[in-house]
Amino acid sequence: MEEEKTLDKNEWQTVVVEEEDEGKRIDKFLSEFMPDMSRSYIQKLFGTGNVMRNEMGVKPGYKICAGDKISISIPEAVEPKIEPENIPLEILYEDQDVILINKQKGMVVHPAAGHYSGTLVNALMYHCHDQLSGINGVLRPGIVHRIDRDTTGVLIVCKNDMSHNNIAAQLKQHSITRRYYAVVYGNIKEEDGTVNAPIGRHPTDRKKMAINYKNGKEAVTHYRVVERFGKYTWIECRLETGRTHQIRVHMSSIGHPLLGDTVYGPTKCPYGFLTGQTLHAYILGFIHPRTGEYMEFCASLPDYFERLIRILRTES
Repeated sequence: MEEEKTLDKNEWQTVVVEEEDEGKRIDKFLSEFMPDMSRSYIQKLFGTGNVMRNEMGVKPGYKICAGDKISISIPEAVEPKIEPENIPLEILYEDQDVILINKQKGMVVHPAAGHYSGTLVNALMYHCHDQLSGINGVLRPGIVHRIDRDTTGVLIVCKNDMSHNNIAAQLKQHSITRRYYAVVYGNIKEEDGTVNAPIGRHPTDRKKMAINYKNGKEAVTHYRVVERFGKYTWIECRLETGRTHQIRVHMSSIGHPLLGDTVYGPTKCPYGFLTGQTLHAYILGFIHPRTGEYMEFCASLPDYFERLIRILRTES
């Protein structure tokens, strides 16, 4: 018999199994009950005594019965110490309040599981020392918004809480100018258009986002054609909102996924030198939090993008 454990109701969540769930493995049941937690993470909690059935220990393979009281406790995350690293940065602008970076392809913005070094935050901590806003905690100092690992281009970082709050408010009001270049599959018929569809977590793949009219958040992307190449189209996208993977999800939803995006598009890319989606944040404009002046910054196209355009012009 497993050792009993007294539950602290402030730390534990308890759910009673309904008849329709009877016979399910308890780890699968809990992953459905807590969709933000992966099944593999939940399975680890069994070994640390953080999952109980009727206030008794239980194994992840147990098949639940109607009326079972299943309790789970999520331990507080221990944030690792993030070390400054001397990583070269392409700085577009810097003053006492903000720093504008042209982020390179393959660089993760902030530390997370599996990426605690080599990130933009590690580089910023070396460059800025202690001059970064602390609002987003130890793992995200200075980070007020982010772009994906394989997306390149302009990113604004805040050096103090005043500028962080100000820029965050501009993001919330959708007043910051954000324009991206992308190359998508297919020949877009119209010269311009708008995708207005809410985005939320994918219902079955928690690593992906999806159009979600039930639980998604408002998302609006405007696009226009820059150049056509027959099988592909170079477009400019202007964001009204800034949801996770917004451009990637929106363009895929209308049948034009980004070239190189094996998550929302074809699993094989026809151009072997591409790593990840062909997406570049080339313009970012905002009102400076201290001076009130509108400022706009442009990041030139990265080498891989220019190479791709040359090839597509030759082929079309």
